[in-house]
Amino acid sequence: MWVNREREWLKVPEVAEVLQIARSRAYELVGSGQIPSVRIGRSVRVSRRELDRWLEEQRYPEARRK
Repeated sequence: MWVNREREWLKVPEVAEVLQIARSRAYELVGSGQIPSVRIGRSVRVSRRELDRWLEEQRYPEARRK
């Protein structure tokens, strides 16, 4: 039975939506390797777990201490 849960692998436009940034900026971040991604054929996907980890790494040092 299908369980409705958060998607594990996101398309780049979905990453842009999650981060609330422009799609073009999301493609830049993924294309440059700043946001980890995988290529499956012609499709690019971003792991939701790795995206969350990447976001945590982007915090300012003072925010990490709190």
